[in-house]
Amino acid sequence: MKLLEQGLPLDIAVGDFDSVSETDLHQIRTQAKQVVQSVPEKNDTDLELALKAVFEAYPDAVVTVYGAFGGRLDHFLSNIFLPTDPDLAPYMEQIQLVDGQNRLIYRPAGCHEIQPDPAMSYVGFMPVGQGHLEITGAKYPLHQENYFLKAMYGSNEFLDQPIQVSLDRGYLVIVYSKDRG
Repeated sequence: MKLLEQGLPLDIAVGDFDSVSETDLHQIRTQAKQVVQSVPEKNDTDLELALKAVFEAYPDAVVTVYGAFGGRLDHFLSNIFLPTDPDLAPYMEQIQLVDGQNRLIYRPAGCHEIQPDPAMSYVGFMPVGQGHLEITGAKYPLHQENYFLKAMYGSNEFLDQPIQVSLDRGYLVIVYSKDRG
């Protein structure tokens, strides 16, 4: 509804629409070029369904999702772990989640150069899948000599250069963030 309220076009609307009124659903059906409605009892969140529809139609799409961090905690966590869905895993590098204070991106196992985001102050790394993470070129490097296992390596910083990361298995959630201001 937020897109329609701002006068933005709606190419496709995807979801079970169980949290919108009949009036809003009618407006969505009238203004969206395509509506894909699912049953409320399903294995995927509405966002997962929407991303699958986008990548099925546009496999090279780069998708920025706004509003993925607010609301229900179960949805928030599902959004963070989108690449655990085997249908979305191949597209993980094409998805980013954004709000006014954070930007979240994904990278598969391997070696990657992470570019600084001038709008953000910090960068955090969350390996998913029990992989061994190494970080070089950051304020707080992580390597064989100082390695410690943690779910989230947060509050790191760039040193006026890209950061190199290496993960041997799973995937990496990279969180750019800044303090409220």
